[in-house]
Amino acid sequence: MTSEEYFNQLITEIPDAAAGKMFGANAIKMPNGKAGAFYKNDKLIVKISGETLEEALKLSGVGIFTPKENRPMNHWYEIPFEHKIVWKKYAEISCADVAKLEAKPKKI
Repeated sequence: MTSEEYFNQLITEIPDAAAGKMFGANAIKMPNGKAGAFYKNDKLIVKISGETLEEALKLSGVGIFTPKENRPMNHWYEIPFEHKIVWKKYAEISCADVAKLEAKPKKI
């Protein structure tokens, strides 16, 4: 199974999640319309902090997601496919936290 196929499988395993896009990449969207995680370049990108982040940073290759040079995204971290065994755990944590955020009003 490729890393992308594995990510797409995760979407079906996370409660209330739906497939979507973020930065043109496959994403796990929550009912409020916000992305809880996404996939880019064989990496899971999740929004984590605190003890969860401290734990994740102990894994090799985990680092802050920087979509543009010198423009890191606060609280978003990338986890390489070599750690796929923990992808679901971190995706669930990220999605649960993002699901608590208020949805932005729709533009008219």
